[in-house]
Order: sequence, then C-alpha cells, then structure tokens
Amino acid sequence: MNRRTRTALLGSALLLTVAAAAGSAGASVSGESKREAAALTGRAKLYRSAGDDITFSFDAHLAAQDTADPMKATGTFEFSHYLNGKGARAKAKVDCLLTGGKVAVVSGVITSSDLPGAKGKRVGITVHDLGHRDRLGYSWASTGTPVATEDLPKCVSAAPFEKVRKGTGDFSVTPWQPDL
Repeated sequence: MNRRTRTALLGSALLLTVAAAAGSAGASVSGESKREAAALTGRAKLYRSAGDDITFSFDAHLAAQDTADPMKATGTFEFSHYLNGKGARAKAKVDCLLTGGKVAVVSGVITSSDLPGAKGKRVGITVHDLGHRDRLGYSWASTGTPVATEDLPKCVSAAPFEKVRKGTGDFSVTPWQPDL
C-alpha cells in the first residue's frame, strides 16, 4: 500500500473515531440533561428504645425542567407510628422538595390518615442520607403531632435528630443543583 493510500485510510479511521466519540458524548450530555433535578426515595424504620414501630417511606422527585422551582416537586411520602397496637399512619402528596448534598427536606399535604384531624395538614420531613445510618427529623417534633401544626410553609421541617433502626435505612438523596 502506498503512502498516500495509508494516509487517507488512517485519516478516515481517525475521522470515524472522532465522529463516534462525539456522538456518544452527545448522547451522554443529552442523557445527563434528563437527570432529575432532585429526588428523595427509600424507606426506613426509626429506632426507639421503647420498641415503637415508626416507619417513613419516600418517593419524591423534582423534574429537570423544574430545577428553578422546588415547589413543582411531585410524588408521595408515608409515615406511621404504632406502640402496643395503638397509633396512626398518614400519606401525603409532595408539594416541595429541596436537597443539598445528602440532606433533603420534603413537605406535603396529608391526603389520607387514620389520625383524626390530620387530613389536609401540611407536614415537612428532613432526611440525612448516611448509608445505613440515616437520620430523620419532622415538622411536628416540637408539637408532638401533625394535627397541632398550624400554617406550616412549604419545605419546612426539623433537623434530622432521629436515628433509623440498624439495617433499615435505605434513603437515597439526589442533590439539587440549581443555576445560581
């Protein structure tokens, strides 16, 4: 093969390699642009020395196109608290989600509950995703019940002061990265 032919083949191969790499990089970039702006998912039971059965679960998401407005978050979260067969559960529709690093604050309005007076109340929950040592806090920490909370703004909660029961924490937080 003469030098001119080899140069042409090598140039063509190089162009094809560059074009293929650019195409896959473009696919990667467009794939990344579809990444959620923020998310909080998972389920865990809280640790209480008295043996309370307290469970929290989350399926909260902020779409990429809504990055600038955390109040466009969607999804649900649920929580329950039982001790000696007595207690209550609640399900809420997400109305705000803010995340930073491994910490998330989600709020929502209770859509169903067997706790009298809870339906229609806004509650907020904070999660710190620490692997299997996750922590959690909730807006009614100072009042003792979601029913006693009045006029809670969106995305407001307490510091994550509760520990999850060993082996139950699987919360996952996708950090919010707004354009500032």
